[in-house]
Amino acid sequence: MERLVHKEVSGGVATITLDSPRNRNALSVRLLGDLEDRLNWALAEESVRVIVLTGTGPVFCAGADLKEQRVEPGEAHEAPVTASFPEIMSMIWNSPKPVVCRLNGTARAGGLGLVAACDFAIAPDSASFAFTEVRLGVVPAMISVTVLRRLDPRAAAEYLMTGETFDAARAQEIGLLTRAVPAGELDATVAHYAGMLLRGGPEALALTKQLIRQVPGLTVEEGMRRMAELSAQRFTSAEGQEGIAAFMEKRPPSWIPSREETAAPG
Repeated sequence: MERLVHKEVSGGVATITLDSPRNRNALSVRLLGDLEDRLNWALAEESVRVIVLTGTGPVFCAGADLKEQRVEPGEAHEAPVTASFPEIMSMIWNSPKPVVCRLNGTARAGGLGLVAACDFAIAPDSASFAFTEVRLGVVPAMISVTVLRRLDPRAAAEYLMTGETFDAARAQEIGLLTRAVPAGELDATVAHYAGMLLRGGPEALALTKQLIRQVPGLTVEEGMRRMAELSAQRFTSAEGQEGIAAFMEKRPPSWIPSREETAAPG
């Protein structure tokens, strides 16, 4: 059976592509299964340093495949989208490897849960967004776990409760996107972020991702104590010592791919 999610790796960057344009890359059971498989591959593959998540066609992801959510009256039924979607969002959120969402276009509902789970999100300025769940009589429940950690609270109430469509500039303003750029600049912008991430030590990036999430929840005293311990550990770590030596010797550290290996993500 043809895969609905494709993968490729070049220069330390793995590109994972949703490829079901016939239904606007909706989160069908098949697509979710393929996406989980591809993410597991990228996380386990030692050559992968950065993950780029993107799609084909004019829509990045339309959310749940509504055809699969229909049930007969009185029939016991568990919504198929719940089968692996929470695990997939958790995999992205907790990934020790940075994840960049390259939105090829519009996103709706569950697709925005994927966007919010990624560390960076770059979209064309022509894209539009909407949390459409309430207009269908359902709730943006699972995606709220990632989305509410990104959005300004007033904006979250405005868009999750009204279902109103908003543009990419507004999505950047409220924290859903990192950058909204002209379509012609999308690939170059994604390649820029991927290139910057490749320059960071893999262990240092994973730990920095953790502290971004954890430190705001600590008291100042606890935060200072724990971060002082972490700082000391990292300065004396093998990766830290390699980075310091490379700086002093005016050479790239060992974790940066060679020029021959590096290429813009597909």
